[in-house]
Amino acid sequence: MNRLKLFRPISLFLAAIISAQSALAVPDQSDPSKRNRGAGIIRDAEIEGLLRIYAKPIFKVAGINSNAAKVVVIGETGINAFVAGGQRIFINAGLIIRADRPNEVIGVLAHESGHIAGGHLAKMNSELARASTESIIGTVFGIAAIVGGAMAGSATAAQAGQGVVLGAQQAAQRGVLVYQRAMEATADESALRYLEATGQSAKGMLDLFRVLADESLASTHGADPYAYSHPMPFDRLRTLEATAKASANYNKPDSPALILRHKLAQAKLVGFLQPQAVYQRYPASDTSLPARYAHAIALFRRGDMTNALPIIKSLTDELPQDPYFWELKAQAYLENGRADEGLAAIVKARAILPGNGLLQILHAQVLLGSENPAHAAQAVLLLKAAQLTEPGEPEIYKFLAQAYGLQNKLPEAELATAEFAYSVGDRQLAIDKATIAQKYFKRGTPEWLRASDILNFANKK
Repeated sequence: MNRLKLFRPISLFLAAIISAQSALAVPDQSDPSKRNRGAGIIRDAEIEGLLRIYAKPIFKVAGINSNAAKVVVIGETGINAFVAGGQRIFINAGLIIRADRPNEVIGVLAHESGHIAGGHLAKMNSELARASTESIIGTVFGIAAIVGGAMAGSATAAQAGQGVVLGAQQAAQRGVLVYQRAMEATADESALRYLEATGQSAKGMLDLFRVLADESLASTHGADPYAYSHPMPFDRLRTLEATAKASANYNKPDSPALILRHKLAQAKLVGFLQPQAVYQRYPASDTSLPARYAHAIALFRRGDMTNALPIIKSLTDELPQDPYFWELKAQAYLENGRADEGLAAIVKARAILPGNGLLQILHAQVLLGSENPAHAAQAVLLLKAAQLTEPGEPEIYKFLAQAYGLQNKLPEAELATAEFAYSVGDRQLAIDKATIAQKYFKRGTPEWLRASDILNFANKK
């Protein structure tokens, strides 16, 4: 116990790095179709589809399996991105909102792909372990000096020992930071190669780095460059700019179609995450497609369906083959207690994009929102289909429990509730519900075995 207390400064430092790379929050299921989660993880079919378009060419040239890698959006409005948990790139919604064009987001994804392709997360863990070892050795010698000085009655020797402890910890911290800065520089270089190989410009990445440099100007003025995990902002720009500008792709623009999709994603995020800012960013006089998208979201989210529905109709009339406008219409009805009226819209959305798991979940929600037992069987089929593409989605179990309840299949409802509780970390509820469910199923059946698995895993925690 004493040793843990003595190493607390280095432990806190390492925890800060590790938490930034690997921590995930317990999901919050409060938003039915947008799916904002715990510390802000967002699930949305439109935004995830756009990010796949951005990332797929980059992943290919980087040698990353696009079926295994994933881009996750966090509902924070600052600009940030990082790699965690193997092949997962996390980006803040603010990065999408503030990026002037797709190329800026693509540049960030290229940089983070450089971390994945370079195995930097695993290497950082090794570096952290090495740094911790150095700190331990230095601290042991420092403790010896402190104890020896105290026994000899020498305050000077004891103070010197404390200096050794702090010096060892600071040296370890700086060693990790040096290593991390090197990894960032390598990821920058990799990003330039990936963008060139895919025929894309690095200008967006540089422009975004320039924004970050300008915003950090005050905080980095006169700062120790060796105390930062990333290269100093303007040094970073100077290093990359010459190579980027030498490329024939430097002034290559994004396609108009991709720009429109980017602007629609921005409007959607602003509408859901910053409703108070919708009419500042998109004045009522702005009748563009993105502006109307944001207006419709802001209106129906505050219950003003009278004004929201005509705007949504204008969207579906202008782009009838856009599945996400139909999805929006279904969600608007669902969230305002008129689920039956949204059924035709979600059917239309799924006809355009039939295999999307998130749309299948929304379709099931609309069916269940009617509270009509006749719709329950179809909802179960949709939710089980969604499990094929969204196997880690806890909401599926919550809605399965609701569907089984409408069918009066109480054992299945109890088991689904146990699955949901276990998925979101509610250990006690998982144990209670799995215990009840197991009593109803014949020993050895798949359902009985699953209840047994939940009990075994939940009881071990």
